[in-house]
Amino acid sequence: MSSKGTIGILTGGGDVPGLNPAIRAITIRALREGYQVLGIRRGWAGLVELVPDRQADNSANVQVLTKDIVNRAGRTGGTFLHTSRTRPSHLPKSNLPEHLRDKYTAEINDVTPEVLRNIEFLGLDFLIPIGGDDTLSYAQRLHEESVKVVAIPKTMDNDVPGTDYCIGFSTCVTRTIELTHRLRTSAGSHERYLIIEVFGRYAGFTALLPTMAGAADRCIIPEYPVDIEQLARLATEDRNRHPSKYSVILVSEGAKLQHQEEMSFEGQEVDQYGHRKLGGIGDKVSALLKDLSPRFNNGRRINVLNQRLGYLVRSGEPDALDSIVPMAFGNIALDLVLSGTSGRLVAIHNGSYDTVPITAVTGQKKIVDVEKYYNIERLRPKYESFMRQPLFIMTSDI
Repeated sequence: MSSKGTIGILTGGGDVPGLNPAIRAITIRALREGYQVLGIRRGWAGLVELVPDRQADNSANVQVLTKDIVNRAGRTGGTFLHTSRTRPSHLPKSNLPEHLRDKYTAEINDVTPEVLRNIEFLGLDFLIPIGGDDTLSYAQRLHEESVKVVAIPKTMDNDVPGTDYCIGFSTCVTRTIELTHRLRTSAGSHERYLIIEVFGRYAGFTALLPTMAGAADRCIIPEYPVDIEQLARLATEDRNRHPSKYSVILVSEGAKLQHQEEMSFEGQEVDQYGHRKLGGIGDKVSALLKDLSPRFNNGRRINVLNQRLGYLVRSGEPDALDSIVPMAFGNIALDLVLSGTSGRLVAIHNGSYDTVPITAVTGQKKIVDVEKYYNIERLRPKYESFMRQPLFIMTSDI
């Protein structure tokens, strides 16, 4: 034990570039200030599966973090603590660890009492979870149970309420722009529509920002169901104006067509947060554009190059912003710990670092303001009112 106490860090939900730099920043500063730091492995799963017995082997659930460990990992992508989508308040019977199976017998179980017991067993004075709104909603639950929590926002979609920016977003936008430009060569060679499906369940930031940066001609976002005939007309006009006879459309994975009742899913299975795996809207848009193209192209069909970027934009090393912002977020988290302040979410507001109450993560969803930032006639961003806007423009609305 250290003289000041013990801090726990965990990462939950999908991996993004920038998690390891955040873990490094927290750990280096905490060790310097005299704290011991424990890495909780596999998100909330580590606190569920840990066996509160000094003789038990809990190396799969928790590890002591040192300067050498975090320095090696700090320049890399992903999360060396690993991650999961475990939700301790809604844990399926099939996911219960062996030592809890006799105690919890319902199909869905709230094992929060075990999490609280394990936090006490580990002697955690503060817990710093890094994740999206799902992961952090359970952090809020622990805050309500009097656990000292300081939260850090992370998600490719940049849709955690209460902050302009979430770790992982800049790398996602950077990779989307880069990969879209690479795919242009094939689209131009074959004179096709280029349809690219990108992340974005409820919010269209990851489609809108790359389009604003010139990566695409049009984008479809979850906040506005698209008229496929309108899209076909615009895409064909774009293609026919282009010297290489192609056009580019970015499609958020959570986007819907007009008269489509729900999003496009890969299957019926849901995770512990009630989400089905998204996927397939790019395929639908591609097929419909191909079928509609003769109507807008003098009776001639236009073929489609259809690509889902998926994990390509969340893998690999972080870009510059996702190396710098996690460093700052980690140090702000330690500032809160040192002042004894808990129940806060580290945030950015209008380009300045800040904190807000952790209750913000379960407030109103953070989505694109369509009236302000999306041109529904042109199916692309609005290019106006940039003065005094933050770096990522439409992400300032909380």
